[in-house]
Amino acid sequence: MLRSLLLVLGLFAGVLAFVALALLAGMLLFAGAAEADIRADTRAEVSADSAGGPPVVSSASTPRLVTLYQGATDSAVALGVTPIGVVDAWMEKPTYRYLREALDGVEHVGLETQPNLEKVAWLDPEVIVATRFRHERVRPLLEQIAPTRFASTVSDFKASLTLVAAATGREARAEQLLACWDDRVADLRAKIATTLGDAWPQKAAVVRFKSDHVRLYSSGFAGSILEELGFRQPDAAADQGWGMKLTSEENIPALDADVIFVLLEDDPAIENTYRHWTAHPLWQRLTATRADRVYEVDTVNWIMGGGILAANAMLDDLYRHYGLAPQALSPSCALGEEPSAVKEPSAVEEPSAIEEPSATTDEGAA
Repeated sequence: MLRSLLLVLGLFAGVLAFVALALLAGMLLFAGAAEADIRADTRAEVSADSAGGPPVVSSASTPRLVTLYQGATDSAVALGVTPIGVVDAWMEKPTYRYLREALDGVEHVGLETQPNLEKVAWLDPEVIVATRFRHERVRPLLEQIAPTRFASTVSDFKASLTLVAAATGREARAEQLLACWDDRVADLRAKIATTLGDAWPQKAAVVRFKSDHVRLYSSGFAGSILEELGFRQPDAAADQGWGMKLTSEENIPALDADVIFVLLEDDPAIENTYRHWTAHPLWQRLTATRADRVYEVDTVNWIMGGGILAANAMLDDLYRHYGLAPQALSPSCALGEEPSAVKEPSAVEEPSAIEEPSATTDEGAA
């Protein structure tokens, strides 16, 4: 009788234990499903249509953003957004000096031309900003990780700013920054025209020295900004796509322009090429050389940064080289800050230091 009673009690205890375990498992499954639903809802706020339009983002929050090209990274910082992942800089590795403070501690996900997709996935982004020029071949993989927006080019800083703004709910801020840009362009253009008088507009050559050749740029990041300001291209650069690759000093006359902006790097071989070419008699006959209008400019500002911060630093270079007073920025124009966070007017902060989408290299935003 006692044995039977103990057996019944044992069976009853086993049933209770089984029920308790079943309830616990159910609760865990429910919690996991709820968390998955929450994550899915969060990602749904960043949607992408098949036509390639910008994702629609709730303005109340900033999604976890990964930027896969320099112009997008620059744009994010200008908008006051800190990405969770960025690609390495082309120079001043791993991050351009003018962005280091803003991107301190941000994870790097490899090269712009070959991002580490496993690392991107590990960061669990909610939106990725890439470019067709660099990343079209891995587009299906990126879109499996997170909704991905693709810029058509790496050199159009206005398009990059607009794209990143749409991906992060900062459209109003982008419009404000672009309006400030238009004001600066109008101011600089008017001051140069007044200063030069009948000598305006000028033909401008953007010349980059390499170890074994020289590049004359006619389009891209710097070229588009110079064109917006009213500069003209050198005669030899017309209808040349991205520009020209010159391998002999005999080609120096192709560089003839009213002003020459020289891009250099901290490399002995490049500096040797520069000294050799500029000592040549043909260089001494160039219009810009005779007018003492050959200026060394910052390579990051002019072709590598690719975003509105670099573009404004390029304007600063032009104000300085032409001896013009920069336009004072209003508080709403301060780059990299939300309007409400800006306390007083300040000048655009210039990058402290120093390749191109062309047939000669994959680097930069030239």
